[in-house]
Amino acid sequence: MKYLYQAGMIVLFTFLGEALAALIPLPIPAAIWGLLLLFLALCLKLIRVEQIRGCSGFLTAMLPVLFVAPTVNLMEQAQALLGSLPAVIAIIAVSTFLTLMVTGRVTQALLDKKKGERDHA
Repeated sequence: MKYLYQAGMIVLFTFLGEALAALIPLPIPAAIWGLLLLFLALCLKLIRVEQIRGCSGFLTAMLPVLFVAPTVNLMEQAQALLGSLPAVIAIIAVSTFLTLMVTGRVTQALLDKKKGERDHA
């Protein structure tokens, strides 16, 4: 019964995300709206992490299974993708580099801030 309640909470935020995507004319997917609403509810302590921990842990563990179908589809379309392979490789390289740079800068800023707080204490 506990997991049914937890799944219901997650489905509720998914539904709210769908409703918000239908009401707000922005090119933001409904899943993102749902995640933002869930994040806000957690930050505002409207719901506690314990209320969704079990089901969300299960869904996170099942993520690799959810990627099987899209991967098989990509493999079936490999011939069509070969023509744009250089562009795809360039996009992957640039986005990976930018992700590493931004992550490094943010991490360094947080570590410097934490070190500064510790030095002043």
